[in-house]
Amino acid sequence: MGTRSLTTVIEAGRWDGKNYKNKLMTMYRQYDGYPSGMGLELAEFLNGGKVVNGISFLNGDDKLVFNGAGCLAAQLVAHFKDGAGGFYLHKPGQINCGEEYRYEVIVDADLNQPILLKVIEVGYMSSKGNYINKAKTRYFGPVRDFEAWLEKYEQEV
Repeated sequence: MGTRSLTTVIEAGRWDGKNYKNKLMTMYRQYDGYPSGMGLELAEFLNGGKVVNGISFLNGDDKLVFNGAGCLAAQLVAHFKDGAGGFYLHKPGQINCGEEYRYEVIVDADLNQPILLKVIEVGYMSSKGNYINKAKTRYFGPVRDFEAWLEKYEQEV
């Protein structure tokens, strides 16, 4: 049995003076959903690009470009999905699919903000060795800092 995970792309911002979060898509992964699997692959993909508003081919930058959160979500699916099985799309924000980890990719409508990544472990072992059936956030911050966090996290586990 694999380590299942869910990844949700969320567009966040302000509109008419109110904060909003729009869940664009949720992708289910059947295996390798742990932070050093899906988390690292996700961080490497996201760190390879930048979010923009409008596409300009005049900047000479070879970097991957995400034209907003919707474009990022579509490219994320295209990056991971290769043939039958392994990855599936679910209703945006879907949870309780047997996942052991949830990843949230948060793209701020203010493009000057970094892409954020949230890693949630669904159920975990307490320091006393008891299983706690409750979600716990393990990481929440800029995707660019995820790999440094992962190194520390793997030493603790």
